[in-house]
Amino acid sequence: MDWITRLFHSVKECRLESVPPDAVVFWEGDTETNLYYMQYGSLKVLKTSPEGREQVLRFLDAGEIFNEIGVFVKRANPATAIVLEESGIWLLPRQALEDVLLAHLRTALQIMESMADRFISLVALTADLSLRTVEARFAKLLLEQAEGDVIERRRWTNQTEMASHLGTVPDVLSRVIRELTKVGIIEMDKQYIRILNREELTKRAMM
Repeated sequence: MDWITRLFHSVKECRLESVPPDAVVFWEGDTETNLYYMQYGSLKVLKTSPEGREQVLRFLDAGEIFNEIGVFVKRANPATAIVLEESGIWLLPRQALEDVLLAHLRTALQIMESMADRFISLVALTADLSLRTVEARFAKLLLEQAEGDVIERRRWTNQTEMASHLGTVPDVLSRVIRELTKVGIIEMDKQYIRILNREELTKRAMM
């Protein structure tokens, strides 16, 4: 059992909620005072433009915490969190979290490390959107998500969700996928995305 699991199972104020697909955990603009832990399932964290266009900031899976910044800064949340599939989410109220952190320095340091990782991820996302083509961003995403040379097709791997994460639209991403498939770099079916030529995909990712 890792430190996150121990934390959320040991504090009596914590509660576990079963959350259905498409449910909103919190909205952009909400003042959210809980730290969350994903026991199972998945969700996306996104920003929405005034025109309604979405930019997915990250996808979360089981074993991850989220809203680290929102629980501390006491201001409107900068993003929306939406559940992608049936999920079990633990809620840890701010006051209970403060009590834990004051009593356990190591836990405080581990949460700070998690926040630093999130910051690095957002910096990398900003750089990708500015400096990489859609093809390069898609290739990099596949390389990062693959187990071996296979990516399981989950809800976030449909073209709409991936396009939102990559800062583009489904039609553009569809053209990229067709090109990479045509030249034998990847193949896709309903269950999996397979990397057939990792060396070439790495070149396309500009890595």
